[in-house]
Amino acid sequence: MHSDRPLIGSVVSLAAGLGLLFGYCHGNVGLSAASPVANSSFQVSTTTTGLPALGGFALTLIGILLLLWAFVAAIIAQFRFRRTIEAVKTPSLPNE
Repeated sequence: MHSDRPLIGSVVSLAAGLGLLFGYCHGNVGLSAASPVANSSFQVSTTTTGLPALGGFALTLIGILLLLWAFVAAIIAQFRFRRTIEAVKTPSLPNE
């Protein structure tokens, strides 16, 4: 099981989904720095309406699922790689 195609699909899907969500958003960003670091804050408020909100959310969700699939496939490939190398090694045939 290769993880190349799901990884490429997840990156494309995540980029398209987040691009739709942030490209059509209306919002603001605020940063408040205070002398004690505990009083500092960072706030992000975004609102995306209409079809980009639905499409962006769906593409982002598909991208996350594909990324998880690629991660699991990469882990499985680490354990299956050794077995395939041992299975490919065949004894050499004598010259006839």
